[in-house]
Amino acid sequence: MLKIEKLDQFYGESHTLWGLDLEVPKGECTCVMGRNGVGKTTLLKAVMGEVAVAGGHIRYADDVELTQKPLEARARLGIGYVPQGRQIFPLLTVEENLRTGLAARSDGLKKIPERIFELFPVLKEMQHRRGGDLSGGQQQQLAIGRALVIEPKVLILDEPGEGIQPNIVAQIGQVIRRLIEEDGLTVLLVEQKLPFARKYADRFVIMDRGRPVAKGEIAALSDELIKQHLTV
Repeated sequence: MLKIEKLDQFYGESHTLWGLDLEVPKGECTCVMGRNGVGKTTLLKAVMGEVAVAGGHIRYADDVELTQKPLEARARLGIGYVPQGRQIFPLLTVEENLRTGLAARSDGLKKIPERIFELFPVLKEMQHRRGGDLSGGQQQQLAIGRALVIEPKVLILDEPGEGIQPNIVAQIGQVIRRLIEEDGLTVLLVEQKLPFARKYADRFVIMDRGRPVAKGEIAALSDELIKQHLTV
């Protein structure tokens, strides 16, 4: 579903992604892992078009080249994005936050899909509450719901479990699996929590210094790899 080839990215003179190759299979959850500062978030931002790349290719679905397309065009192609820190609109209501996602749809739909409220019932209960009044976990569910409003083919999440109570983290993991198994969604996520990755991901990619150093099916994420590349 996503194929990244020889991707290079710079922040000023700092070389962040080094000829990175990565394939994200259709209908699976691929989890990108690694220590802080190795380029995980930059990779997601490059896929979404939030940062410019210096070279390489990002190919989507039927070989659509994304590297020159603006962020809004990528959303219209069916790529949903939940950034680190959620970035909801705190002064807008839950309903208004969700409606902001409708602008990125390619079919002009004006109604929030019922699937969002089926997956996250709390959002229906709190439609008229301001986003800033929600708990951290509820805000994360809102951020994911907003990304799902476009009914994406690919969902990209940056640390969806960060700073959230464990029961909500589990709910988010269960929603990810439902979206994969029931809707055929493809998921690319960055996540530092090993139990979450092992329970909900199909594949892993470990990054170090801007490139993958280990990858495979999640069952192959051994204690040796964790000690070598993930422990501080």
